[in-house]
Amino acid sequence: MVAEVLDALKPKAGGRYADGTLGGAGHAASILATSSPTGWLSGCDRDGAAVEAAKKRLAEKFAGRFEIRRGNFSEMGNWIPAASCDGVILDLGVSSPQLDSPERGFSFQQDGPLDMRMDLRQPQAAADLVNDTSTEELAKIFWEFGDERKSRRFAKAIVHDRAQRKFETTKQLAELIERISPRRGKKAHPATKVFQALRIAVNDEIGSLKRGLEAAVKILKPGGRLAVITFHSLEDRIVKEFGREKVRDYTFAGGVDVPELRRLRAPELKWVNRKAITPGEIELQENPRSRSAQLRILEKI
Repeated sequence: MVAEVLDALKPKAGGRYADGTLGGAGHAASILATSSPTGWLSGCDRDGAAVEAAKKRLAEKFAGRFEIRRGNFSEMGNWIPAASCDGVILDLGVSSPQLDSPERGFSFQQDGPLDMRMDLRQPQAAADLVNDTSTEELAKIFWEFGDERKSRRFAKAIVHDRAQRKFETTKQLAELIERISPRRGKKAHPATKVFQALRIAVNDEIGSLKRGLEAAVKILKPGGRLAVITFHSLEDRIVKEFGREKVRDYTFAGGVDVPELRRLRAPELKWVNRKAITPGEIELQENPRSRSAQLRILEKI
């Protein structure tokens, strides 16, 4: 959704921008091109391979106009000055290079180690979760992060099978799930939600998103825009709830909004678009993986 992101951020010469999820540097390159000749980009990614590839790609045309660091976008506020950015882009989820690399273990389409770490420096991989977590906790992960209705059944089967043989590969896990829940012509593989849930848990994606949204607001200038692309309902719900909280002109204590207990305050953000922007037909044809993408845009007041 490069065109939609550019339309949201409106990069200009002299502007300063941040890309918290560099990936293949597609958005970063487009922002730098549109903000030529003096636009600046700060970027980061947890994936070391993505960072090196992005540096190489951007250096070919935009040398001296960017700074890239390896790290979680939730930490952007630690190294990007507060109120310094005209725009921030967060393109969430797993990247195509990660999905297409069997050795990374994100996909059940090809056999590989059951890994799923976006940052290979972190100690816990998906195999550790699958082999060491209790039935109750696995079921909770599958339900909360994957909305998997058969979460407890799958969790019980995993715990039963791992007593005989530890799970080491994506194929092992996918075959177990398919054995319990046969595909029978369904379009989606029965292991889709389990793999999504494990990936989210391994990489603390929900915690990173919540902290990253706050960091993005911190580094934005007044009038600066935040563009967030989500790929599943859990991410999108968090972005919407964050937006609702930041656009309100009041706050309240506790978990219940009681009008009599509201305290007035100045809103921090405003919605640029009330509804999510979705990919157009041309992009869907060129990139089928974008079918579930939703773009939401907020502006700092």
